[in-house]
Amino acid sequence: MATAARMRPELAGLRVVLAHDWLTGMRGGEKVLESFCRLFPDAPLLTLLHIKGSVSKLIEDRPIRTSFVQKLPMAAKRYRHYLPLFPRAAEGLRVPDCDLLLSTSHCVIKGLRAPEGATHVCYMHTPMRYIWDMYDAYFGKDQGGLASKVMPLVRPRLQRWDVATAGRVHQYIANSAHVAGRIRRCYNRDAQVIHPPVEAGRFVPGGPQGGYYLVLSALAPYKKVDLAVKACTKANLPLKVAGTGPEEPTLRAMAGPTVEFLGWQPDEALPGLYAGAKAFLFCGEEDFGITPLEAMASGTPVIAYAKGGALETVVGRDDDPDGRPRTGRFFTEQTVEALLEAIMLLNGDKLDKQALTDHALLFDVPVFERRIADFLAGLVAKVR
Repeated sequence: MATAARMRPELAGLRVVLAHDWLTGMRGGEKVLESFCRLFPDAPLLTLLHIKGSVSKLIEDRPIRTSFVQKLPMAAKRYRHYLPLFPRAAEGLRVPDCDLLLSTSHCVIKGLRAPEGATHVCYMHTPMRYIWDMYDAYFGKDQGGLASKVMPLVRPRLQRWDVATAGRVHQYIANSAHVAGRIRRCYNRDAQVIHPPVEAGRFVPGGPQGGYYLVLSALAPYKKVDLAVKACTKANLPLKVAGTGPEEPTLRAMAGPTVEFLGWQPDEALPGLYAGAKAFLFCGEEDFGITPLEAMASGTPVIAYAKGGALETVVGRDDDPDGRPRTGRFFTEQTVEALLEAIMLLNGDKLDKQALTDHALLFDVPVFERRIADFLAGLVAKVR
């Protein structure tokens, strides 16, 4: 793959340092980091915590510097319990001399201090959701436990720190317009929107359709998987649920005989699972949402809740302002009735599988890396 210097010569010779909140597994944020590692293969990486072997070789094969969180008791399994210490951990990471500090953050790493003369660009997945928009989902009274008692005392301090350090970033990049709006509300800062990379090229449409509906998600309350389970149970529709999480026992208890729980699925199983589905059900409000695009790359339409990032990735209305062909259906209320109505409407649609795939390819990894390189080149030109 091309480095940033090959893509944009203006970036040649740039001294770059990468930063990421923590390295504990491969999710959407780590896919963004992988692209940064490809663009800047010699850049060192700063992070709060690194569980060796938990991320790809591309990320592992570089100098990685961690914070004191690395040495805290049981940090590998319970690092989230140290959330109140994360700001201090980020403050304690010294950034080597560089021209560009490129961070990818959903927690505290955006609070790093760039060296004098360096530009700090932060690719933000969201301002810290634990203390802002989704506080109740993580620490509300209904959640119980010690954290729900401690966090009301800690939250105001974390919010003050988060806002106070927002100015350390010279330029924000948001993963969606939805998140850009949140950045504006929380930090009073504007952000350039560059959608994150989706490995659309590895999904192939045209496989044998199994006639089932599909959910692929962490089984957590805010994901609203219960809507899909209840709707398919009520209408006697076949549903496959792929994923694990704390909500699984509750979902199993409400599921009828047409609902099948597959548990965690390896990456190699996903193309066939997507391609065999009649439609992909996306019932929560997400900051962006990569799984709907993976489904569309497989030629499978998406039925999505009409809020958040889905409005930027799914073409769910006939009157699309840009004239794009529809790739699924929206439902506007998180109710069983609204979801079933969207399913019924989609059953009458004749969507072009190739149009779905073409739409997903607009978010493919090379597209993301080219857009990031172009944006950084333009920014560097202004600074220089």
